Amino acid sequence: MNRYLPTLSCLLMFCLLLPLPAVASKNKKVAFTEQTSAITRPPAALNEMKHWSNPDYTRISLELDRDVTWESHELGKGTPGKPGRVYIDLKRTRLGKSVKDITIGDGLLKGARVGQYKPDVVRVVLDTENIKDYKVFPLSDPARLVIDVRGERQAQISRLETVVSAMPEHISQPKPEEQSPGTEKKTKLPKKPVISKIRRIVVDPGHGGHDPGAVGARGLQEKDVVLAIGLKLRDLLKEELALDVVMTRSTDIFIPLEERTAIANKVGADLFVSVHANAAPNRAAAGIETYYLNLAKTDKVAQLAAKENGTSLEKVSVLQAILFDLMANYKLNDSAHLADEVQKFLHKKIRTGYGDVKNLGVKQGPFYVLVGASMPSILVETAFLSNATEETRLNDPAYQVMVAEGILDGVRNYIGSLK
Repeated sequence: MNRYLPTLSCLLMFCLLLPLPAVASKNKKVAFTEQTSAITRPPAALNEMKHWSNPDYTRISLELDRDVTWESHELGKGTPGKPGRVYIDLKRTRLGKSVKDITIGDGLLKGARVGQYKPDVVRVVLDTENIKDYKVFPLSDPARLVIDVRGERQAQISRLETVVSAMPEHISQPKPEEQSPGTEKKTKLPKKPVISKIRRIVVDPGHGGHDPGAVGARGLQEKDVVLAIGLKLRDLLKEELALDVVMTRSTDIFIPLEERTAIANKVGADLFVSVHANAAPNRAAAGIETYYLNLAKTDKVAQLAAKENGTSLEKVSVLQAILFDLMANYKLNDSAHLADEVQKFLHKKIRTGYGDVKNLGVKQGPFYVLVGASMPSILVETAFLSNATEETRLNDPAYQVMVAEGILDGVRNYIGSLK
């Protein structure tokens, strides 16, 4: 056999010199194609930059036409005589022509500047005055980045106004003669407030405009149901508790999630109630449940949060990673208390007409619409649109009134308990 060894060695060397197998060549080509696609794909566009100044923080929203990756940095923090700056670089992004620098001057930020830092990088610079921390988190549909900057304002800047002023049209107070469909006009005078500590409540009908929310098998849309409930709840809160009620929306328009709590903080609301209708892959799922802001305890809660946030489970995970810092000033115990009262009385009210209604209880979840609220805040899931029976109920004005009355009773009992 030894006389065959040189021949085998030659064959081995010959094989090593052969081209790689077709499968390896194919994989290399795929990798090149994907890389080429990423390079040739048009960059994202930054189309608008908005801000809200709130009692505890300033919120910047960067609105884009698609999701982007970013890097954030802080310069000059704690350095005497040097102004602080936070800058965020948006990768593979171009600057829209209408985007301009904004002046803020609210005690936390002097302003926000924006420019095309590199051909494929847009840089947003926040000129700071007195900040402690900042957080950046993504939202979807439409794509945007939200930057929350927190710190200590001067007393004259941080003081809350006692009246609502310069409110956008979409949250303007309804005229006295306005009333929601399905309710009779009442002539009785409003009752006295149960307690003066709670004066103003923001009612937030979920979704709206191009965002329908959940859609039932018969085509009923969540945005329409919750708006009808929200308007009925507004009337009851004003008539029964004499509360000042601000609606995040009173028509079929889209309000971004980050703007909803910003509205509540801007007007100095004492409570925030977001009204929704549930949905689940399991068509048999039914019942009512109430949420307050916290980490998701189960996969089902994370999936619901992704639905209501209009985003992916991956982005819910990103939010969870920074949620504890975002909740620094969040009234966790008060929100849990409010959720308990609303869930209890809502279930009690619905049972008077529908004895089979399920009480799914109070739960916690990472809902964007509750992030940044400086007052007790809850999200109420009034029924399942994905359940045929409950879709029929949600479409019934009588059921909508019962839901509004149940939430009212819960708010009333919560206020009474504060004595």
